[in-house]
Amino acid sequence: MKKVFHKIMSLSMAFVVLFSTMSFTIDMHYCGGTLMDTAIFQKIETCGMEMEKPLGEGCSISKKNCCNDEQVIVAGQDQLQLHVDSISFEQQVFIASFVYTYINLFEGLDANVSTFEEYDPPLVRKQIYKFDETYLI
Repeated sequence: MKKVFHKIMSLSMAFVVLFSTMSFTIDMHYCGGTLMDTAIFQKIETCGMEMEKPLGEGCSISKKNCCNDEQVIVAGQDQLQLHVDSISFEQQVFIASFVYTYINLFEGLDANVSTFEEYDPPLVRKQIYKFDETYLI
């Protein structure tokens, strides 16, 4: 059960890192104030009513274009790399002492040593609970 939980947590943390660093843009095409198309990973399709640019210098169109495009940019986090040069001396001392104590934390004894093997238990001369007449109910 512990291994399954560990695998699930590591997979979910990998997805958190992936989605927090991923950047994408959302393109939207509006025609006359109405949303016509949205796209995330592909090019948006227009409604076909955009005004073309004039071909010559003498031609000009005085009509206002009813279509406009918008982009929403979702920027991901790009500060995930930890540089060793930016760690202060106190942090380096803490990390080194933590690793040293954590490694030495799980050292076991070579044999199961008991200090009371050579001694006999004390003899019971009288039962104290009967002497004091106290009983647990």
